[in-house]
Amino acid sequence: MSGKADPRPAGEGTTTPRTRLERGRGALGPALELVHTGRAPTRAVLTAELGVTRATAGVVAAELEALGLIRVDARPGAAAGSQGRPSHRLSVAEDGPVVLAAQVHADGFRAALVGLGGRIVATAPGCETVDADPAKVLGSVVEAGADLLSETGRRCVGAGLAVPSAVAEPDGLALNPLHLAWPAGAPVRRIFTECVRAAGITGPAFAGNDVNLAALAEHRHGAGRGARDLLCVATGHRGVGGALVLDGRLHTGSSGLALEVGHLTVNPEGRPCHCGSRGCLDVEADPLALLTAAGREPGPVVSLLQQANDLIRGHYDDPAVRTATEALIDRLGLGLAGLVNILNPDRIILGGLHGTLFDADPGRLRAVVADRSLWGQSGGVPILACSLDHNSLVGAAELAWQPVLDDPLTALAS
Repeated sequence: MSGKADPRPAGEGTTTPRTRLERGRGALGPALELVHTGRAPTRAVLTAELGVTRATAGVVAAELEALGLIRVDARPGAAAGSQGRPSHRLSVAEDGPVVLAAQVHADGFRAALVGLGGRIVATAPGCETVDADPAKVLGSVVEAGADLLSETGRRCVGAGLAVPSAVAEPDGLALNPLHLAWPAGAPVRRIFTECVRAAGITGPAFAGNDVNLAALAEHRHGAGRGARDLLCVATGHRGVGGALVLDGRLHTGSSGLALEVGHLTVNPEGRPCHCGSRGCLDVEADPLALLTAAGREPGPVVSLLQQANDLIRGHYDDPAVRTATEALIDRLGLGLAGLVNILNPDRIILGGLHGTLFDADPGRLRAVVADRSLWGQSGGVPILACSLDHNSLVGAAELAWQPVLDDPLTALAS
């Protein structure tokens, strides 16, 4: 061994657990998001995705496990047919913290607790009436969420709200909650935050448009996983909404109002729309439009969405139902073709009644989109039905989880 002193500064060229942890702290958020979205099922995949050494990935995974966010299998295993060294499996912690997710729609509201991975841990019975005062509604839904937290004893790190309205940024105003009878411009984010604080629930509170949040949830956990530019079009209980994920990020425009697709004209001589035009997708391709076209009177008890879905699934052989379904498919296809020409997505997902329309006759919808769009004619755009139950609730939870995904240490310390 040479007696010369090492000319390198102390610590350079050596790696200790402390230096690995310091280097890995900046990777905690990206690592958690990879596990959260299912893109890193093993520590080996995590290492490759982060571009770090195995040792650093091990320290990062251990830190996330110590925070109670993920689990690392003590015994490494290899998938069938795989080669190389077995790797420790990673998963979200089933007993870890949760967020409160709330959704309000024309036919009621619902609260749930949602863990990492988009997993719904508990739900409160839904309410089927919506007061014209947003403060009363949001107070009730937060109270239901607080009861769930009390019953389960889970730690809550934030809250998210989905509403059927464009939500303007930066103030969180519901600009057009037309189907709720709420006043235009209701400050839903402020009201929701006040209700969350009054209930003693910790963590930040957020609010967003329900279809935007459904798209976010589907992109991370459902039918949109792996898409780069994802278009989501959906109709829930009333009206039609759209959302766009561009390069993996939800696109909301300069003030949160992007992609109001419900007001695309698909039937120039069609029904009057509340926006002042005629034949908009909003009134030509929602549950009420289907029931009306099929000659069915909407019932007072079951939600319009459930009535429309049940009609297609249970009575599609009825000529009136089939004709109405085909008419709505054609109108939806016209709207999608126009959006494909403008946006050039690499995948389309359909939610609510639109998913049921697609399942009823996927060939017809694909043909309309292909025939009416330049990009469709050049090879077609994959069209899928949304795959998550309660995707707007899961998307509301994603809003609340985002600060933790961005910086787990800071978010959990607050």
